[in-house]
Amino acid sequence: MSLAEADILRRAMGKKDLVAMKEQKAKFIDGADAKGISKKIAGEIFISIDKFANYGFNKSHAVAYSYIAYQTAYLKAHYPSEFLAANLTNEFENTDKVSNFLEDCRRLEIEVLPPDVNNASVNFDVMDDRIRFGMIAIKNVGKNAVEVIIKARKKLERNFTSIFDFCINVDTRLVNKRTLEGLVTAGAFDSVDANRAPLYDAIEKALEFGGKMQHSVFSNGDSLFGGMEDLEITEPELQDIKPWSEKERLGKEREAVGFYISGHPLHKFDVEYNSFTNFHIGKDKNINEEDVVKVCGVITGVRKKIDKSGKNMAFFTIDDFSGSCECIMFSKIFANDGGYVEEEESVLVVGKLESSGDAVKIHVNKLMPMDKAREQLTKSINISINKDVVSPEKISLLKQIFEKNKGNTPVFLSLGKNGFHGSLYSLKDYRVKVSEELIKEVTSLFGDGSLRINS
Repeated sequence: MSLAEADILRRAMGKKDLVAMKEQKAKFIDGADAKGISKKIAGEIFISIDKFANYGFNKSHAVAYSYIAYQTAYLKAHYPSEFLAANLTNEFENTDKVSNFLEDCRRLEIEVLPPDVNNASVNFDVMDDRIRFGMIAIKNVGKNAVEVIIKARKKLERNFTSIFDFCINVDTRLVNKRTLEGLVTAGAFDSVDANRAPLYDAIEKALEFGGKMQHSVFSNGDSLFGGMEDLEITEPELQDIKPWSEKERLGKEREAVGFYISGHPLHKFDVEYNSFTNFHIGKDKNINEEDVVKVCGVITGVRKKIDKSGKNMAFFTIDDFSGSCECIMFSKIFANDGGYVEEEESVLVVGKLESSGDAVKIHVNKLMPMDKAREQLTKSINISINKDVVSPEKISLLKQIFEKNKGNTPVFLSLGKNGFHGSLYSLKDYRVKVSEELIKEVTSLFGDGSLRINS
């Protein structure tokens, strides 16, 4: 091969271009044959080249990667809180990676504390093996604003007692309206007042009140904070406003940060997620565009449009525990399932994948809310019990649960021991209705992962 032809082969290897590699194989073998090398040997050499093209490193590169992999594995195994806190700080702008790290925290039972104006932290820090949320990750809350909050709290030598007290004592040129909106919706004032709705409503009033109090102190010749405690301050009253629903609260958190903090709408559907899903957005890398995938997730970023034929269609993002991807619902599907395409709705999406560079899209064939998916797809349920840790008395409580949740779904029971699954028994005398109540009762009795839905 000439140098130019060799460079074409090099590029094909680098880009993992299977079509180009096939073309180059014939040229390589013919060229080797012309140089007196048998076609058999040339073919064996090219097979080695082809394997290397699929995924290969030179030795020094492989050793360096192995060394780093060992170091990070050691840190995650022995210092999991510190390891995940460092990764969250490093990747806070990448919402897919943050979602993965937060899910790791949940699986490892590492508590992630919400942002807190009374324990403010610029980055994600570790406190008693718990991770304190880094405020720099909140939109419109920069490093300077967080440092102002930390400085004011330190100077006061006490906690902020209200949003009005907070605005009196911080520099509102740096902690402005948009900063306060981000702090409230992200839950940073929950230690002051857990009802975020009236706090959000009072933001402008609090800033105005804080400005007036600071101006009053300046007028009396004091410094910004000095002498403030000598004043008798009567704070305005918060309005009596209904608290945000869980769905609304989590939705506003996601808007403020880019991901959920105090929970995830999908957690209430853990059993359905583990039972129905066959594709995890941020984890599954082997993509076959012919495969039909089932994804459980939360709808965000809805855009409804009119197609060329004058019919409704929709684009939206689906978020699961591992990442997010765009979904396209054409008019034919929208006519049947478009009514379920709502912000913050937990749904099951069935469709085909389309690879788009490093990302994937899903062409939706079917969409339904999670409770409807549970109702329509459930054929039977499996309950797994470890006899080593569960007493016979506890197992006997199943009868009461079945009696309270009578229905048409068959029940199978797996009794494991010494880490093995054991035999599977069909409980022919019982049929149940697989409801949220049944799932909650079984999992609270035998633990997460004890119930699985067969579809």
